[in-house]
Amino acid sequence: MRIVINGQQAFGKSVLDALLERGDDVIAVYCEPDREGGRPDPIKTAALEHGLPIYQPASFKKPEVWAEFAALKPDLCVMAYVTKIVPEEFLNTPTHGTIQYHPSLLPRHRGPSSINWPIIQGAAKTGLTIFWPDNGLDTGPVLLQKEVEIGADDTLGSIYFNQLFPLGVAAMVEGVDLVKAGKAAKIIQNEADATYESWCTADDVAIDWSQPAATVHNLIRGADPQPGAWTTHGGKRLQIFDCARLDGASGGAPGQVTAIGGDGVEVAAGDGRILLKRVRGEGAKVAAAEYAADAGLTTGQRLG
Repeated sequence: MRIVINGQQAFGKSVLDALLERGDDVIAVYCEPDREGGRPDPIKTAALEHGLPIYQPASFKKPEVWAEFAALKPDLCVMAYVTKIVPEEFLNTPTHGTIQYHPSLLPRHRGPSSINWPIIQGAAKTGLTIFWPDNGLDTGPVLLQKEVEIGADDTLGSIYFNQLFPLGVAAMVEGVDLVKAGKAAKIIQNEADATYESWCTADDVAIDWSQPAATVHNLIRGADPQPGAWTTHGGKRLQIFDCARLDGASGGAPGQVTAIGGDGVEVAAGDGRILLKRVRGEGAKVAAAEYAADAGLTTGQRLG
């Protein structure tokens, strides 16, 4: 089976590596155009090392791009982290079409920040989907899915790097095998269960300390490390990263610092407390206690 990989960054490279290591016939790689002054994309570097043809179209919506792709005579396209819109004229060119990775349990959490939102919303599980993309946004039939639990202290970073990344690479390989064997499912998504959220941006993750501690905790976890939930101190933005939810009463007004110790800074929320462990003001990320000492943050002051 003549396979083309369309992807970028570490995830795309890992899928390429996995297929090449087991001897699949990868005939070409599509990736993002080079950024002026930036480092080459990891998947491009890997493709060069293996002597694979590389294509970097600025858009997939042009007939000449479709013709160039068709000339490769691909049997399957594997999309491993693609942020551009890819139309069906491209997707349907290979003999067996195109399969794509999406880090949520479709049809839930369609959209570009599909790992952030389940954590922010307090979900107990999430997962990944390998599906057959179409002209909709994450709307095509499902080939396979894998579930993962969201632990009480999991973050965007831990869910992705520890679970959805490695599990996703394995799932893409499994999807290729199912296509090869003629056993690849095409399960239509139930639109009644569909949700969509756009990019999770800094505007979405401003902390409201009057909210319940669980809500604040979920917001911080779901935005760690990107885009970074934030509050203010002294009129300046203070991003919050590692944190913990503490049992017991708040002990102060929402946003009030109730204690400072070696393990961090305790802040009152609507019905409990949050222990801030790592923060970033105007410089690098530091321990919250170190920030408090340097920035003059004391017990009784209010954040936000």
